[in-house]
Amino acid sequence: MSTDCVTATLKDNVYELAVLMKHHDIGFVPIVEESKLVGVVTDRDLVIRGYAEKHSGSTDVATVMTRDVETIGPEATADEAARLMANNKIRRLAVVEEGRLVGIVAIGDLAVRDLFVHEAGEALSEISESAADNGQLSHH
Repeated sequence: MSTDCVTATLKDNVYELAVLMKHHDIGFVPIVEESKLVGVVTDRDLVIRGYAEKHSGSTDVATVMTRDVETIGPEATADEAARLMANNKIRRLAVVEEGRLVGIVAIGDLAVRDLFVHEAGEALSEISESAADNGQLSHH
């Protein structure tokens, strides 16, 4: 989970969000009001709900944002996050505690985690095999 989230507010407009995304090389911006999550805007939202609908850069964020956002709590496991993302076909998930944005889990975060879990499993397997080959493990 990333906790240093780039956010915007309902006072921002479509152009400001596009610049924010470009500057930070991101495609997902949570919209907050006093730390409370009120929606999100993705780069796809800017295209589909913004420019494809002929809205100008001065259009308010509320016009293009997704209000009904899937969220997860900070106590959730990575597996729960992955399942929620898969079931809803989303690539990013806001982590919310008592309505307040505390982080974001991206599908890339889960991929990296799974890679580490896989590598750790392989390493443990190799260590066990090496110990068995040296007669250090006994089978009871």
